[in-house]
Amino acid sequence: MPATSRALLYPRVVWELIRYDLLLACRGLRGVRPGHRKGDLSTRAGSVEVESAVCEAVKAVAPFYWKPIRCLQRSMVTARLMRDRGIPAEVVIGYRAAPFFSHAWVEVAGRVVNDSSTYQKRLQVLERL
Repeated sequence: MPATSRALLYPRVVWELIRYDLLLACRGLRGVRPGHRKGDLSTRAGSVEVESAVCEAVKAVAPFYWKPIRCLQRSMVTARLMRDRGIPAEVVIGYRAAPFFSHAWVEVAGRVVNDSSTYQKRLQVLERL
């Protein structure tokens, strides 16, 4: 991924975080759910490099955001940025019933890209977005 494209990811991450907060405040969870997909995205050559760049950008911006970023917000922003670049990213929400625990992560072709794969193995899938 070219350095200029990589550098432009950082302000885009900030914008997507703000956008998520605004949509959540105005429209609730319906506002942050992804809309209908425009056809099936296929994995492009070099997408692992783009996936890595997007995940690094979200991780780098998160500590400077003015409020804590939860896993769902982080995952929704990561997936949105990947989809905009042609990567078929999917947000997965998983849970454990007792003691209750839930978490969200991003998968591409069944592979966890922004978190530990341990969640995928230990939690039951509640929903895929």
